[in-house]
Amino acid sequence: MLAQPTTIPNTAADARPSRVPGATLWVVQLLLAAVFFLVGYTHAAAPIEVAIQRAPWVASLPVSLVRFIGVAELAGAIGLLLPAATRIRPMLTPLAAAGLATMMVLAVPFHQLRGEASAVVINVVLGSLAVFVALDRARWAPIASRSAATKSPGSA
Repeated sequence: MLAQPTTIPNTAADARPSRVPGATLWVVQLLLAAVFFLVGYTHAAAPIEVAIQRAPWVASLPVSLVRFIGVAELAGAIGLLLPAATRIRPMLTPLAAAGLATMMVLAVPFHQLRGEASAVVINVVLGSLAVFVALDRARWAPIASRSAATKSPGSA
């Protein structure tokens, strides 16, 4: 007598991946982009007196370095959203997040030497969130590029 194969019922909920992790990742990306865009604008384009009022450490660096940091923060903010949202070169999103995380790692000893503990905490939190986005978008929740999504399975 042959044994009947047992099948496990497959519900629609089992076949569909959860959207919660993806939504959480997008929220983190949006928040990080907003923070870095606002801070980057202050460092890159606002009058230097305004930047010094908002971040006293600006006074201890050359203006050109502050402007460079601001442009890098603006580029990172754009890189967190634009490639992923348009699906044009989405591999740039984890690179932008990694770049922002690197900036935060470099900012920690600078602020420690200045005795700015609150700035260190902010750098650690923002850096950790940027690492989260970089890892998730690179390994666990990558976004397919537009060209890869439109190719048919049989095309080369």
